[in-house]
Amino acid sequence: MPSRRSEPQQHTPMMRQYLRIKAENPDILLFYRMGDFYELFYDDAEKASKLLDITLTARGASNGQPIPMAGVPYHAVESYLAKLVKLGERVAICEQVGDPSTSKGPVDREIVRIVTPGTLTDEALLSDRHDNLLVSIHTKDNTFGIACLDISSGRLSLTDAIDETLLAAELQRLNADEILIDANNPMLGQLEQNDLSIASNWINDLGVATRHLCDQFGTHDLHGFGCEHHHHGIMAAANLLQYAAHTQRQALQHIATIHIEQPDDSLMMDAATRRNLELTQNLNGDDTHTLSTVIDRCSTVMGSRMLKRWLHRPLRDHTILQQRYDGVATLSEKDRYLSLSSLLSNIADMQRILSRVALKSARPRDLSALRNSLNVIPDLLGVLNTLESDYLDSLRTHIRPHNEISTELERALIESPPVLIRDGGMIADGYDDELDDLRRAGEDADQYLLDLETRERERTGLHTLKVSYNKVHGFYIEVSRNQAEQMPDEYIRRQTLKNVERFTLPELKEYEDTILSSRERALAREKLLYDRLLDHINAELNELQQTASNIAELDIINTFAERAVTLNYCQPQLFDGIGIDIVAGRHPVVEVIHEAAFVANDLLLTDSDRMLMITGPNMGGKSTYMRQTALIAILAHIGCFVPATRAKLGNLDRIFTRIGASDDIAGGRSTFMVEMTETANILHYATDNSLVLMDEIGRGTSTFDGLSLAWACADALATRNCALTLFATHYFELTSLPDTIATIRNVHLTAKEHQNSIIFLYTIEDGPANKSYGIQVARLAGLPDAVITLAEERLKHLETGPHSVSAESPPIKSDTYREDIFKDINPDNLSPRDALMLLYNLKNPNKK
Repeated sequence: MPSRRSEPQQHTPMMRQYLRIKAENPDILLFYRMGDFYELFYDDAEKASKLLDITLTARGASNGQPIPMAGVPYHAVESYLAKLVKLGERVAICEQVGDPSTSKGPVDREIVRIVTPGTLTDEALLSDRHDNLLVSIHTKDNTFGIACLDISSGRLSLTDAIDETLLAAELQRLNADEILIDANNPMLGQLEQNDLSIASNWINDLGVATRHLCDQFGTHDLHGFGCEHHHHGIMAAANLLQYAAHTQRQALQHIATIHIEQPDDSLMMDAATRRNLELTQNLNGDDTHTLSTVIDRCSTVMGSRMLKRWLHRPLRDHTILQQRYDGVATLSEKDRYLSLSSLLSNIADMQRILSRVALKSARPRDLSALRNSLNVIPDLLGVLNTLESDYLDSLRTHIRPHNEISTELERALIESPPVLIRDGGMIADGYDDELDDLRRAGEDADQYLLDLETRERERTGLHTLKVSYNKVHGFYIEVSRNQAEQMPDEYIRRQTLKNVERFTLPELKEYEDTILSSRERALAREKLLYDRLLDHINAELNELQQTASNIAELDIINTFAERAVTLNYCQPQLFDGIGIDIVAGRHPVVEVIHEAAFVANDLLLTDSDRMLMITGPNMGGKSTYMRQTALIAILAHIGCFVPATRAKLGNLDRIFTRIGASDDIAGGRSTFMVEMTETANILHYATDNSLVLMDEIGRGTSTFDGLSLAWACADALATRNCALTLFATHYFELTSLPDTIATIRNVHLTAKEHQNSIIFLYTIEDGPANKSYGIQVARLAGLPDAVITLAEERLKHLETGPHSVSAESPPIKSDTYREDIFKDINPDNLSPRDALMLLYNLKNPNKK
């Protein structure tokens, strides 16, 4: 790019304007409007050419050098913006704001908005069933404030995190499209760079941040929102709003409140747990075979987005959950959900439409969709009035018909308005007298032109003569080239083409000025009426947003009712105490995607039986059994019925999983290191109200090291954390733990051998498994017979050899301070000092 220190006169006036605007936005692509194209120059052009696969050309020269240029047509810009946003790019849209007819030199231009991944509002750029989130992080003294904004719906929230682990969990939950951070934030190097935006003018003063939020909400202070003590969150929220307003180049009036998300209000889940349970995204990174795909049958996209938020933030408040169960039960009875489903399916994405209304970017079809949605609400309320449910009553009181708005939209808009405003045609006839008069003048012009064409053909005798119009030359009279010389003297030549000549008449020119003036005035009048319509809707914006939010919640409860009936789910029972009692529980995803009948299993965890030591063959169902317990707990804590015959759940505060592992190559961590890091997090944070799933701890290292670590972790979870734990293992030595720790109980998944093969029964039974069936599973996997035979021979040798350790070996004592904990294990293959140090640190986490 040419040096910005070059003398201004060395560039053309247009390029001087471009360079001035580009200098204000050096790090983002500048779409510079020129006629029917958005043009990019210099480095921007070269970059966009590669990213968008568009032609790189040159436009003359400036400062003695060719100017690289690439462009996209303005009418197709959304598709190009969508591609750039997916690539993590940011784009400044620079429009002509001056009048070309009065401008001296280049038409005035300015940036009207900045498109970033986290501030999208255009329908074409958004995924309709997923939130598009902008998150900001404020850091001070190793404490974090987190603010989250969905600008497309106006939902703003904040929370605080006391350490990096909780911060990571929150970021995993939010799955932000863009993260805003201060250039001096110590977290800068630890976050994905593609998602980051660095703020250049970060607010670091609490008083300034508070005033900024008060100005946004029109309040004297923040006491009404309950966030006055969340200093770090306030700072994050103020910076987030400042950045969002900068990108939109206007006030954000649709953001009228802020929600405080207290960590203790929900079942906390760390990043690994969310990933392992595949709530909304599977381990491959897409949304197939996830909990949300099974549960989400929402009729509205608003409901789908809210449901995903619920899944990632299950509530602990039993009162709220019982109210939701009440609503689900009412709608489940006699399939009452069916009538609501048919009505809800006719309601558009009101939340995002209203945000575009507030930002004055709503298109005519947005308003027609809003009109049609509001017309459904009276019938929706009619159905709700017939239902007896306190919860549904509370939703109904916040769903208003907004008759004045719907009536105004009904009068103002044609049935099927155009996509864009620029050409007019969206305001209905009869809505405005002045617009009707201007339109009639245009309609009279059509007849006048037909009459003029007929008259001039007869007068000149030229039957090829025709009267036409285009935007460049206006009205003109066209004849073939060989008849042009026969035109009367009063005809004025305007344009010569290859086969035709074009003329005008003084009469036609005068009429053209009149007609075009009336059409321009009609279009201007229509745009004025459209803006007034937006203002009218904005006057009730907050109430309309509340209606939309409650419709979304109603949609979720209605979906829960449909799922309960269709999938045979039961209503959970919540109690104040400790324990989980599930009868005939099922995995909600596995039972749907597999054709074979799912084998249901019971589960019982109580204050006296806090840990199940689960053994059984690979592929025998251990992981499914563990995961279904967590998923049943999550469904119960969002207000959904659950896949079981009966489910009773006590107070839960957190869910942890340590299931599966893979290398963290980018972070330089091995599979085993990832496993130990996640395990350490569980041991530090799990409480006696936590649900913990531990699958095959210690398998990433040598047998005796792994056994020692698995033993130590099970001991700590049972005696120090006292968590409700499902502990799956292939170390049969661990099945002796119940002999010394009363709160541990052995269970196993059953299987049977048949003709050198294995049949999985998937049934949970008391007691430990008597063998692992590893070789039989290997045979099922297709290992060559020679390999299987050799393995069987080696297994016999190991089982009868002098150093064997089997399930029948004497139990290992659970004394975590004595080195003789390892006396029954071959010392040649063990490093007991390291294991003892780990045990000591688990018991004494604050000592070095």
